[in-house]
Amino acid sequence: MKTALVTGASSGMGLIYARKLAERGYDIILVSNQEEQLAQAAADIASDYSVAAVPHFADLAAPDAASKLYGWCTEQGFEVDVLINNAGMFFFKELCADDLARVRAMMNLHMSTVTELCLLFGEEMKRRGCGHILIVSSMVAKLPAPGISIYSATKAYLKSFGKSLYFEMHPYGVGVTTVCPAAIATPLYNIKPSVMRLGVRTGVIHTPEWLVGRALRGMFRDRPTVRPSLMNYYLPPLVRLLPRWAESRIWAKLRK
Repeated sequence: MKTALVTGASSGMGLIYARKLAERGYDIILVSNQEEQLAQAAADIASDYSVAAVPHFADLAAPDAASKLYGWCTEQGFEVDVLINNAGMFFFKELCADDLARVRAMMNLHMSTVTELCLLFGEEMKRRGCGHILIVSSMVAKLPAPGISIYSATKAYLKSFGKSLYFEMHPYGVGVTTVCPAAIATPLYNIKPSVMRLGVRTGVIHTPEWLVGRALRGMFRDRPTVRPSLMNYYLPPLVRLLPRWAESRIWAKLRK
């Protein structure tokens, strides 16, 4: 039986990744900092799909999170065949010194932890000559903007890192796929429910199930990048055409 490790697996897209992989027959290691939800998600997956589903409570934004998680998996005797780097955080505001703690947390969670997990578990995959790694970036990797300066910068790092790692790992039989979602109906972004529903109905916002299905299909087909929405192709060029004064006016309204 093969094993998949999913970060941020207690809710949202992480939970869907875990359930979709369990459907394929994978045993699942669910990692999250939401302890109660995590235990329930693992129990539900084990019951629904008759696979092993092991919850592991961890704060992946901590500086030593990756080495601790890898060490725990080694102690438990887990051999990870699929690594889904899904855990993320988001905030929208003008930065100030009071934000340093969560800026560090976001940088650790999105960059340091993901990089270390890819290297630690990737080394084992290289020795076995097989495995899949999925990295969740974002369309905003190409859209640096006020209010999401750290978020977009860390997602740009993930996109660059994932695309480069693909070529380094490919000769060893290990696939690396970087997913760049556009607008997804998830609580992470704190969008009003009415706006979310309208976006889904009009196709501007996609459901997490839609995204996860395309991401996993791309991963198992060994695609280096998955950009599962037309917005990835037309929105960044359109935004780059905006004059600086227009961007400044938009930000002045948003920051109020």
